[in-house]
Amino acid sequence: MGRQINRLTALRVERQRKPGLYPDGNGVYLQVTLGADDSPRKSWLFRFRMQGRRERKMGLGAFPAVSLQEARDKASHARRFCKDGIDPVEQRKAERAKARLADARSLTFNQCAKAYITAHRAGWRNVKHAAQWTSTLETYASPIFGTLPAPAIDTTLVLKVLEPIWNTKPETASRVRGRIEAVLDWAKARGYRNGENPARWRGHLDHLLPARAKVRKVEHHAALPYREIGAFMAALREREALAAAALEFAILTAGRTSEVIHARWHEIDLQAKVWTVPAERMKAGREHRVPLSDAALRILERMRQVRHNDHVFPGERSAALSNMTFLRLLRRMDRDDLTMHGFRSSFRTWAAERTSYPREIAEAALAHVVGDATEQAYQRGDMFEKRRKLMDAWAGYCSKPAPPSAVIDLKTKVSV
Repeated sequence: MGRQINRLTALRVERQRKPGLYPDGNGVYLQVTLGADDSPRKSWLFRFRMQGRRERKMGLGAFPAVSLQEARDKASHARRFCKDGIDPVEQRKAERAKARLADARSLTFNQCAKAYITAHRAGWRNVKHAAQWTSTLETYASPIFGTLPAPAIDTTLVLKVLEPIWNTKPETASRVRGRIEAVLDWAKARGYRNGENPARWRGHLDHLLPARAKVRKVEHHAALPYREIGAFMAALREREALAAAALEFAILTAGRTSEVIHARWHEIDLQAKVWTVPAERMKAGREHRVPLSDAALRILERMRQVRHNDHVFPGERSAALSNMTFLRLLRRMDRDDLTMHGFRSSFRTWAAERTSYPREIAEAALAHVVGDATEQAYQRGDMFEKRRKLMDAWAGYCSKPAPPSAVIDLKTKVSV
């Protein structure tokens, strides 16, 4: 019988076509208005009074999207607020405002990552660093939880990203973990999430994953034994390619690839025999003065003859050489066993075993930060003149085509 009454009531609602208010009871009304095409528009209203104030109207939704029974249920819920002295219209406004605020605060992980990278980009050394952040997170984190709100990311999801690569790509996995941790810390600081960071290593993930050092031994860059450097440099000087000159310059100055291939003429002072690498191109983020040996200066003189832009070693299709230039050259020389960074190791080993220069001078030649913060505060100089002697000795050693004796004569060691 009840179902039959409901059907009849629904049919009556359907047939109402004249503009006006049609009561259902208990403050519920069907409101009929005419649209722009004169067709009827129907919606539900709840009319109520509170504490003697004038009558208020509260929309309950359009018909037929909201059925009569749903309208009655919404009205019943509103009446309970009225009974407690709460205006249901104002209560609904407050709930909607709270929901909008929650939506505004609930950024996805991808959105948080993008905002983090944008906020920190200016403080990073180069564009490549920002690109690596974006690439690693897009490759490993985004497919798992990139579209999820930051508060939804937990330990289970973080492990789902890390476990497949933790044993096979430990270095990459470690970087991904650190970057996820940084993004989630940023989200917490900005109020987008609460609680502990599920990507934290110490005291958390270190109990769930093996330490990186136990997964795979650290692999050092392939380096040429310093006793072979003379023969290698002789072979290098036989090649006329600009890349060979750049590589020779890099070895003589113990420079990094990015420092050398982006070297500009305005950084070079031929009179003072100094190359000043600006802070933005240095790994440590501070300016580095490089003393130029006579051998390095001869290379610069050759480069001046072919100068056509401000780059010391100009590329064929761009202003600078590619960062893959040296690796391609080593392959052409059948020295795939070597890496560019390994030549810095060759220099460092030579300095330790064939000279008596203090460790801090050799480290300064490599632009490494030496000592703790206190020691750095007192050691403001860059030991430039001592480094000049060291680099001159290195250039002299590199000019010897035959491998020197393996026996080290302490009497002939180069002194400070």
